[in-house]
Amino acid sequence: MDNTATAHLAWDSRWQTDSGREDWLQAEPDVVEFSSHLLTQLSQLSTKRALDLGCGVGRHAIQLAQLGFEVSGLDGSSAGLEFATKTAEEQGVAIDFIQGSMESLPYPDMTFDYVLAFNVIYHGDRPVVSRCISEIHRILKPGGFFQGTMLSKRNGNYGKGTEISANTFVDLNNGDKDHPHFYCNAEELCELLHNFELLSLIDRVHKKPNSWHWHLIAERF
Repeated sequence: MDNTATAHLAWDSRWQTDSGREDWLQAEPDVVEFSSHLLTQLSQLSTKRALDLGCGVGRHAIQLAQLGFEVSGLDGSSAGLEFATKTAEEQGVAIDFIQGSMESLPYPDMTFDYVLAFNVIYHGDRPVVSRCISEIHRILKPGGFFQGTMLSKRNGNYGKGTEISANTFVDLNNGDKDHPHFYCNAEELCELLHNFELLSLIDRVHKKPNSWHWHLIAERF
């Protein structure tokens, strides 16, 4: 079974409508804060390259381009990319959008200074997540930064539905949980990030009650 086969289809359906996109149009404050800080840190570089992995409708890719990054955006959803491309053109920013898989990124080794994967790479079982993290490590330059989120085992949806693999659940009766979601604790997440220097790891609630997510910032060795 391909554990990522249905996730992009679910998002593709959602992002074809205004109501489906409305919660995904504004950049997250912690992304804005860290990327702004990072841009200052990278000021000596003539080009600062960033990848918005799982860019969706383009909210973070556009924000990064407006800050001054040279931005690429990758997603599996054609509807999301179509909207993102149109919005970027309207905003007057140039972004290289590509449709592709998070498990096999179409970029050379050591391409990016910064990779963002916000609410993305936990859509699969642990082997899928591990491959995604390995790919992020591969395409980051030494000293580059990875900012992302993962689902915490404190999340209220942990254990609900059918466990298709260890700590990976599909819940056909719960909105967007009808495709695989992987949950982990701090120890498990640190194991997955063993090739990174973990700079920040915070478990906090998103907008909905009990929606616990890990927020992480890590530096590539």
